[in-house]
Amino acid sequence: MRQLYIGGSWTASASDDPVEVVNPATEELIDRVPAGSPDDVEAAVAAARKAFPEWSRTAAAERGKFLARAADLLNQRADEMARTIATDMGAPLGFALKVQTLMPATVLASYAQLAESHPRESRVGNSLVVREPIGVVAAITPWNYPLHQIVCKVAPALAAGCTVVLKPSEVAPLAAYALAEIFDEVGLPPGVFNMISGRGPVVGEAMAAHPGVDMVSFTGSTVAGRRVAALAAETVKRVALELGGKSANIVLPDADLALAVKVGVANCFVNAGQTCSAWSRMIVHRDQYDEAVRLAVETARGYRVGDPFDESTRIGPLVSAIQRQRVTRYVNRGQEEGARLVAGGTDRPHERGFYVEPTVFAGVAPGMTIEQEEIFGPVLSLIPYTSENEAVQIANGTKYGLAGAVWAGTEERAVAIARRLRTGQVSINGGRFNPLAPFGGYKQSGVGREMGELGLEEYLEVKSLQL
Repeated sequence: MRQLYIGGSWTASASDDPVEVVNPATEELIDRVPAGSPDDVEAAVAAARKAFPEWSRTAAAERGKFLARAADLLNQRADEMARTIATDMGAPLGFALKVQTLMPATVLASYAQLAESHPRESRVGNSLVVREPIGVVAAITPWNYPLHQIVCKVAPALAAGCTVVLKPSEVAPLAAYALAEIFDEVGLPPGVFNMISGRGPVVGEAMAAHPGVDMVSFTGSTVAGRRVAALAAETVKRVALELGGKSANIVLPDADLALAVKVGVANCFVNAGQTCSAWSRMIVHRDQYDEAVRLAVETARGYRVGDPFDESTRIGPLVSAIQRQRVTRYVNRGQEEGARLVAGGTDRPHERGFYVEPTVFAGVAPGMTIEQEEIFGPVLSLIPYTSENEAVQIANGTKYGLAGAVWAGTEERAVAIARRLRTGQVSINGGRFNPLAPFGGYKQSGVGREMGELGLEEYLEVKSLQL
């Protein structure tokens, strides 16, 4: 069984309880990691608190150099890391390389620069306003982007001058172990970065409630996010939450319908639909609705479901048997509530592995369960509208507000609609994701932002010196 990384050393857990890591494509056991315990949390927080004073006083340029070296090593080991992620959580290898590995490397490198360039002081009248690292950060991350979500928290925290205790998801923890090895190799001072594998109700809750933790940054479900926020509130620590989504893809009548549907389906199905910002609701004008359904079905049927290491695979397995059961329940619920299953369904595409077919629903009405709740699988709902106001109302009609898209004949018209959406990011006519721009949501999609300068600001306190 692997060990924990605490105080600059690989350390045995205080718990003998292992967590088995399973390859979702083969259902085979591939590794074991410690379940972790509250005693491990105590040790890691103590190490982080001990390291904080010196690390926070380390010159920003020096902190940036550590991150730059880590980014270089991650790029050098990108192929190996991608294979780890493809095995660990089932992402197709090409996607695991480009998005799951090289994109986090870009984010890591960006914080190597921002560590020094981001302004820490400003003058307001007779006051000097200074920004200082908040302290010890507990970072709790999910399994769907097992490296990217870690980097989006750990990199800005370290750049700001904070020390970190990380709990990666126990479902897919191996990329976190590989990153911990990189941080160890670049020589981060002991205690600056610590990692404890384990289960959320034990390790995660102990971290969130710990009085020695100054901030919790959590990515995961909205239900779990509420629990984290409640525990953190007992000691009034700062909380950053990146939670669920049910993002809308609005296609206006003058848009390129074929392109909008093709890109929209791709976005919904990316990472087997296990993406919080997936455009899982396609909102199309009634006059074009039947054609949009036809195009979506045709596109979905072109997606090959299979082995993550097969170059022709577009959709790998879901991460676990539990996740597959969850998605299957939603597909059944959609049919029970009257939506029309026009592609995919609950049949198993392969005998082994946690696979589901890419699924498309037509005849979906606002308020249906599959239109309101995050499914976290390759399931697309198509919803008709008659006016722009109705399209916006449908798009804004869930408790979430993480991402979305608008397609129109002109950028100006699409932007006008996008400004009316209560959501953190909107793609305009297929505008691509920018890993250097702030990411986060409105409403129950979360609190705070990740990536870019605003991502760094999350880890800074503000002090006014009256001169």
